[in-house]
Amino acid sequence: VINELKSWPTPAISNAIETFNVRPRNQGFMLGIRCMFPEYEPMVGYACTATMQADVPPAKRDAGATQEHWDNILATQSPRIAVIQDLDHTHAIGSLWGEVNANIHKALCCLGVITDGGVRDLDEVKELGFHFFAADVIPSHAYVHIVDSGIPVKVGGLVVNNGDLLHADKH
Repeated sequence: VINELKSWPTPAISNAIETFNVRPRNQGFMLGIRCMFPEYEPMVGYACTATMQADVPPAKRDAGATQEHWDNILATQSPRIAVIQDLDHTHAIGSLWGEVNANIHKALCCLGVITDGGVRDLDEVKELGFHFFAADVIPSHAYVHIVDSGIPVKVGGLVVNNGDLLHADKH
C-alpha cells in the first residue's frame, strides 16, 4: 500500500479523498509548510510526533525528552516521518533540523521531517536524501530541545496523531 501511494502525487490523493467524502474538503492538509526538495519522490509513512522549542533553554523536566522521542520513533510502524510542532512564536527561532538530526532520524528509519519550525544545512541534508518540509529556513540552533513526544501535534493547521499515515510531496 505504501509503495502504491508513493506512485501518486498529493493532489491526486486529495482528489480521491474529496470524491469519496472521506472528510470535509477544507480539512486534512497543511498550510504554510514548504517542501525543500521538490524533486524528491512523494514521502509516505507513519507520523512520529513531538514538540520542540528553541526560544528558551530547556527546563529540567525536558531532560529525557530526546531519548523519549527516539524511543517513540522506534515504537512506531515503519516507514516513519518525524512530525514536529514548534512551540515558539509564529516564526522559527532555532532549528532542530540540520545535518546532525537528519542523520540521526534517517538511522532511526525516518524518511524525513514535517515541521512548522525551521530547517538548515540544506545542501548536506539534500545529499543525504532526507525529506525536509518546513515553514522556514534559518541558520541557528538557538536553545533547541524536544519538549514532548508521541502526543497529538498541530503543524500547518493540521492535527497529526502519532501513527497517522501521511503523504507529502512538492505540493
